[in-house]
Amino acid sequence: MKVEKNTKKLYNKQADDWSRKEPILLSDYSARPFVLDLCEPLQNLNVLDIGCGEGYVGREMLKRGASHVHGIDISEKMIEIAIRERDHQHIKNATYVTQDIRQFNNGQQNQYDLVIAMFLFNYLSLEETRATMQKIFSLLKPGAAFVFSVPHPVLAFLKKDKYPFYFDVKGGYFSGRDNLFPGKIWRRDGKPVNVQCVHKTVEDYFFCLKDAGFLSMPDVHELRINDEHIALDEKFFKPLYDLPLHMAFKVQKQ
Repeated sequence: MKVEKNTKKLYNKQADDWSRKEPILLSDYSARPFVLDLCEPLQNLNVLDIGCGEGYVGREMLKRGASHVHGIDISEKMIEIAIRERDHQHIKNATYVTQDIRQFNNGQQNQYDLVIAMFLFNYLSLEETRATMQKIFSLLKPGAAFVFSVPHPVLAFLKKDKYPFYFDVKGGYFSGRDNLFPGKIWRRDGKPVNVQCVHKTVEDYFFCLKDAGFLSMPDVHELRINDEHIALDEKFFKPLYDLPLHMAFKVQKQ
């Protein structure tokens, strides 16, 4: 398997495969609906969507009442699709910019009611994750929430077959820290897309939040396939039944 280590190139190559108006990717079923619920109430919130991709989650937030969503992503092709869909759907309260979060200018502090990062930190090293969470902390208004999701750190070590989601591991659960695990996630139409995970342990995320200034206990959820998923498409979802797929965190700035 050829590994594309450059995240920008990886997603520029496959941006069209991520474009959708309805759920099609595995995580559109197993993660994104739960995380959107975790963000509620969204009414009248000013939201920053980091690693927004082609804007799918942001559009769903606007449908739920968010007042404005600003999305940033490292892939200009993803941003092009996000802008195209925004204009096609005549959405007025969404803005998008191509930007690497590692170079994000956080000069405007206390600006956002909510910051969301869907599967962003699996593309960042441990130190980059810590630095990004520090930026997020400064961008949040007091009392505002930070919500993010990541692949469950143990999944790559539990799941040995490939379909419909896997990572190629390097090292063990602790010795593999900060190693890049390439992988694939399948769409329900049978098309795979490439994904990556820079491996971090569960405690790494807690320490990064604490170092960033988040001192309250986060809500932590382990996301998985349920019976409704299997009833919808047994062939697609059953190989993942009873496995910890993702983790979702919600924490408030005090």
